[in-house]
Amino acid sequence: MRSATISAPAPAVFAQVNDFHNWEAWSPWAKLDPAAKATFEGPSTGTGAIFKWAGNKEVGEGSMTITESRPSDLIRIKLEFLRPFEATNSAEFTFKPEGNRTAVTWSMEGKNNFIAKAVCLFMNMDKMVGGQFEQGLAQMKAVVEAAPKK
Repeated sequence: MRSATISAPAPAVFAQVNDFHNWEAWSPWAKLDPAAKATFEGPSTGTGAIFKWAGNKEVGEGSMTITESRPSDLIRIKLEFLRPFEATNSAEFTFKPEGNRTAVTWSMEGKNNFIAKAVCLFMNMDKMVGGQFEQGLAQMKAVVEAAPKK
């Protein structure tokens, strides 16, 4: 779990996560394979929005589906990984207004198959993705804070 405080109101920060089209600008994985194939299905934002990707060994293949979207409060996402190993995880973003700033927290938990469990015995999940979460939140902060104020 990682958190960052962004100098923007909660709706602006929430919009970055609630629309998968925005993720390319801040996701730590988008830069790992610029040639990755991305497709979008369902509604463009909110519950039911789907993002599918297929890329190199750094990003693998899978999909994300927004399963719950409460404006400026919470977004839950179901992650289904196909490559390099199969796993199903859930990610959660929470947004807490603090005056004209927003504290955003990004966490993930999952159910892994046998091979993924074996990998996790040797690699701590928080250590594995924590740095990427920090990088993603820092990039999200830069994007949101650079946007013209409405």
